[in-house]
Amino acid sequence: MKISLPDRTGKLTAYNLIGSPVTVEPPGNDRVRIAFAAAHVVSNSNSAVEPSAAPDIDWDATLAFRRYLANLGLGIAEAMDTAQRGNGLDWSVALDLVARTRAELPDALIFNGVGTDQLSPGSARKLDDVVAAYLQQIEAVQKVGGRIIVMASRALANLANGPDEYLDVYSRVLEACDKPAILHWLGEMFDPALAGYWGSHRFEDALETALAAIDCNRTRVDGIKISLLDKDKEIEMRRRLPSGVRMYTGDDFNYPELIAGDDHGYSDALLGIFDAIAPAAATALHRLDKNDVSGFHSVLEPTVPLSRLIFRAPTQHYKTGVVFLAWLNGHQKHFIMVNGAQSMRPLPYFVECFKLADAAGLLRDPDLATARMQRLLALYGF
Repeated sequence: MKISLPDRTGKLTAYNLIGSPVTVEPPGNDRVRIAFAAAHVVSNSNSAVEPSAAPDIDWDATLAFRRYLANLGLGIAEAMDTAQRGNGLDWSVALDLVARTRAELPDALIFNGVGTDQLSPGSARKLDDVVAAYLQQIEAVQKVGGRIIVMASRALANLANGPDEYLDVYSRVLEACDKPAILHWLGEMFDPALAGYWGSHRFEDALETALAAIDCNRTRVDGIKISLLDKDKEIEMRRRLPSGVRMYTGDDFNYPELIAGDDHGYSDALLGIFDAIAPAAATALHRLDKNDVSGFHSVLEPTVPLSRLIFRAPTQHYKTGVVFLAWLNGHQKHFIMVNGAQSMRPLPYFVECFKLADAAGLLRDPDLATARMQRLLALYGF
């Protein structure tokens, strides 16, 4: 199968598809890793709502994608940054999303992001305001039976004066969780407003504060997701976690190595890239369940070049690549995103995504993907 694709000079060149779609292996009952896909939302392409207004969600397509993930044996990290939380998806719609997903998949493994994004910029004057915002979201999510992921707070990063204030806030927030929660350390490459989180711009100091927050609240912490795109930092923290506290890798650059682990331990997974590479992720994890480490790597390693492209700087725009893959693979009828975010990457990015997805066997219907790629090229004048 061929398609003419433009190079970086705009010259069209014939490209021969080379990949074979990943054959999905059904999950077993004995999982050696817990794995969450942070799931995107599907916008209503026929909405009359302005892109800058509150999002208009296509609930049927959004929930259908979550059923797809759950049927592959993946857990779902709901209402996280992959769902454009804080970048188009506001708290009221996020809560609706949490409730709908819970009702749709009552038996699935689902954790839900809570934060402080209902606070308008500058409205939080003191730490009590930050805590109150967290508690409001925790109460609402737990009211519908949801488990908690404590997301990093822009308001807390703006207000906190040093590590002790982070420890105070996290202790008060975790006390309100009715079941052990997952913490989320999101690096500034994902959200520049989170620079200096945990009270320091130095990783070594921030690490000590994050570990102290866990130690002070040991029985209320299931694990921590670290998204710093630095495997050595993740491994260092992983080796210092208390027994029973999980490390959930958020490293979309190095996830195969981190999930496989080493002689000192391994990471579970909570990854935005698992939305885009779900068939490969599920199959690789199934092979790991069977102690087929080489088979695990043979499926997952070819996805890494695609993931590194999708999450390239400016990293906060990775959602555009994730939704692009969902559109190519027929999970939604269009490539329109909340907040108009489909425009946040240039055409050469999409061309390279197409090639790398093909090489990794991630175009589940190559004919459909090729036809949709041709439609996108026509939009750009090719």
